[in-house]
Amino acid sequence: MTEKLSRRALLTGAAPCALAGLVGAKAAHRAAEQSVAHTAHTDLNGEIWSKEYWARKGEVSLYLFRKRVGDPASEREGRPILFLCHGSSVSSRPTFDLTVPGHDDDYSFMDKFARYGFDVWTMDFEGYGHSSRGSGNSDVATGAEDLKAAAQVVLRETGASSFHLYGESGGALRAGVFAMQEPQLINRLVLVAFVWTGEGSSTLEKRAQQADYYRTHDRRPRDRAMIRSIFTRDKPGTSDPAVADAMADAELKFGDTAPTGTYLDMTTKLPLVDPTKLKMPVMIARGQYDGIATEDDLLNFFKRLPVPDREFVILPGAAHSIALGTNRRQFWHVLRSYLEMPPRLDIAANRTRAARTP
Repeated sequence: MTEKLSRRALLTGAAPCALAGLVGAKAAHRAAEQSVAHTAHTDLNGEIWSKEYWARKGEVSLYLFRKRVGDPASEREGRPILFLCHGSSVSSRPTFDLTVPGHDDDYSFMDKFARYGFDVWTMDFEGYGHSSRGSGNSDVATGAEDLKAAAQVVLRETGASSFHLYGESGGALRAGVFAMQEPQLINRLVLVAFVWTGEGSSTLEKRAQQADYYRTHDRRPRDRAMIRSIFTRDKPGTSDPAVADAMADAELKFGDTAPTGTYLDMTTKLPLVDPTKLKMPVMIARGQYDGIATEDDLLNFFKRLPVPDREFVILPGAAHSIALGTNRRQFWHVLRSYLEMPPRLDIAANRTRAARTP
């Protein structure tokens, strides 16, 4: 369960993964170039192609879902991969592939970034959605192991050696821990609605009152009212009420409970992510009214990141659920810009290149 993703495992699941430990900085450079190239040369108004996959983690089956424009079998080169990690209370597709009846606005994160030219993946963590339930509470450490199993499927199916990783709320903690353990697999890391130490968090202060329950139970109640509260607890009016109802309709098909693991971790074990161990470019995005983490807590984390390629974004008029909020288009804009950042060019490298040019 705690075994790291080994080179032998990657070789068994996908031959291209053998390069994972060697590509490092080249992967980020190549991903940025591919992103621009595919956006420019691919018909992104075509049909969105999708497919379901399964990863195995011991006896646990993990559900993966993929969307992109066009069948990948029709292209010789892959597209930049964006992998999305859901939060503590709602599974992957109700979070990232949501349809809101009666609304013309796009709410599918996956559709939007597929049309931007990305190969978009997501998964249900253990105990969520279509994935099977193990014997535990699906805490952050378990989520990092889930991502190791999922990574083998993504790399095998795409032929890539690395990908962009996005996590929000509890998913940001899972993504952060995975990125510390497997940095060679990550091009750019995006942490949204993230929490570091939890100091000053009004949401976590209230949640800590239930810590004893989380310690003694592997699952907690998660009904329609709870799902609605995700959008209203910080600042009512930052999202359309129809979005919460559509999410509840999609999510409650999987039952009225969710694992307690990330709630217990957030109230008793923070900090879980060490910023000094994140060696890839990092973007942190926070809604103006988000109660899960204070601005100061996140800025202190941001200051400790060891890479110069880093961004801190505050989205005005947004709360905890940025990607499904009223101002989600602002977030799409900054996220796409970050993922499509042109590769860095240094003066010395330019001089060398110029000297070699006849």
